[in-house]
Amino acid sequence: MSEPAVSPPPPGFRLRRNLPAGAAVAVALIGLLVVILLGRPGNIQPAPEPLAADQTFSFPIAQDVADFDPALISSGADVDILRNVFSGLYRFDPKLREVPDLAVGQPVVSADGLTYTFHLRQDARFSNGDPITADDFIYSWDRSAAKQGDYAGLFGVIAGYPDVASGKAAHLSGLGKLDDYTLTVTLGRRAGYFLTEAGLWPLWVVDRRVISSAGDAAWFSRPDTLIGSGPFRLTARTPGQSMDFAPVAGWYGGKTGALTRVHVEVMADTAAQVAQYESGVFSLIGFGRQPLAPAAATRYTSDAKLKDQLSLVPAGTTFWIGFNLKSGPFAAVEGGRAGRRAFNEAIDRQALAGAVCNQKTTCVAATGGVVSKGLQGYLGDGADYNVKFDAATAKTEYQAWDPDGSKVKGLTYTYDTNAFNQAVCENLAAQWKKNLAVTVGCVEVDRRTFFDQRNGACAYPMFRQSWAADYDHPQDWFDYLFVTGASSSGSCYSNPNLDKEVSSADAALVTSGTAGYRVAGFMLVNDSIFGGLLYGVQQYLVHPYVKGAGGNALYDNDWTGVRILKH
Repeated sequence: MSEPAVSPPPPGFRLRRNLPAGAAVAVALIGLLVVILLGRPGNIQPAPEPLAADQTFSFPIAQDVADFDPALISSGADVDILRNVFSGLYRFDPKLREVPDLAVGQPVVSADGLTYTFHLRQDARFSNGDPITADDFIYSWDRSAAKQGDYAGLFGVIAGYPDVASGKAAHLSGLGKLDDYTLTVTLGRRAGYFLTEAGLWPLWVVDRRVISSAGDAAWFSRPDTLIGSGPFRLTARTPGQSMDFAPVAGWYGGKTGALTRVHVEVMADTAAQVAQYESGVFSLIGFGRQPLAPAAATRYTSDAKLKDQLSLVPAGTTFWIGFNLKSGPFAAVEGGRAGRRAFNEAIDRQALAGAVCNQKTTCVAATGGVVSKGLQGYLGDGADYNVKFDAATAKTEYQAWDPDGSKVKGLTYTYDTNAFNQAVCENLAAQWKKNLAVTVGCVEVDRRTFFDQRNGACAYPMFRQSWAADYDHPQDWFDYLFVTGASSSGSCYSNPNLDKEVSSADAALVTSGTAGYRVAGFMLVNDSIFGGLLYGVQQYLVHPYVKGAGGNALYDNDWTGVRILKH
């Protein structure tokens, strides 16, 4: 929208015409006096929040933190807790925007897109006071890549990674420094998504001095040696039972917020969690992607007096039907398209959600493409026209594609053992029987066999598929799921046009946006490559006097923004 040629009058302004000269002067003087005494309307400050004397933030987690070492973290729950203890070049704000942390502004990128130069804050310190320099990042990244944790592959775009991953080298050749506060990173190939990866946990910085003195296998096991650069530090821990954190005095990032203590209780019993919440012991339930007990979620979402305490946000997870594009009735992009589309249109997603989503407190119907709502690459509400339920059209299209039923004779839908997966399959099978007159068998296998057969051999004609985003970039979805040879595909889908689009988008700088991935996303929709079903939902049960708690599609809110009001 262009700027109007004439600005509107300020709020509260009224035109005064034909006032006598004396009256006009009087009005002006009165207005000046009001401004002097009361200040301009825009400068009126809100009343300060009445904070409680006890600023303890407490919550339960179902399982204890498995890994305190950033190089080995593999659980989203562990990430949400430890992102308050550790930090990296960048962090993600509540709207998932990547903002500088230990870096100063954005990097300088070479003309060929391969070398990133990061300028570091010169006032940054670890929680024990040790300065943070470029050498700390080089040490941390070399160490993390060599550890080969579950997410070590995030270093894969940095030059020299294959040699470190195989143990042939201890140093990523792409890492260097111009001085103590200027880090250089050279990639082996153009990868605009690398800047997003630079804010993730394997790339957090650790204190090499502490690790050297406390031991590489033990430094993270004690509060006095678990040293990070985040706004909080671990002060006490009883393994399997509880953890306590306190703000770091003199934190380089500025104010650590209102909290004076964060208490985490390990409690597997979700009903007991709710009881403790309702008695005031816990400030909230939901931190670390902790789910609510189903009965509690239903009660809080349906009770008018309680529902304000329950907040539901996208969870960065999508569930869909995978179709085998290599063999079976749905094989080939063109040859199986009509069948895949008919099976899609024969599903009432709202009915499915009603059956398996616990009154939409755990999931909702997926209508906007494979990338989850709330993340970059989401196509928009209703953008996937394949999910529009139309039983009559679906049956007509199916019968034209398979007039004698021979293509789908003995058709099965395979899933790994899980009550939710079973409920989804049973609902889908009932809908296909009703709307297409096709019998589909539900086949349950153990998790290991399922993944080995699905991902390694594309063994199932139709199967359960899902993805939980690791980070907010479409590359995380397309490179692992849909490009030719994708490691987690299960469908053996191969489309040179999509490969080309994704490759170009992967190489583009972040500032270029995600247009290429949107094109690829619509290719999947147009060819009915997948059958979108549900998007995950994250629940937060929060007391009215707890402010700033909650989260987004990937992360819980930072502790620095949480405060406890008088109650």
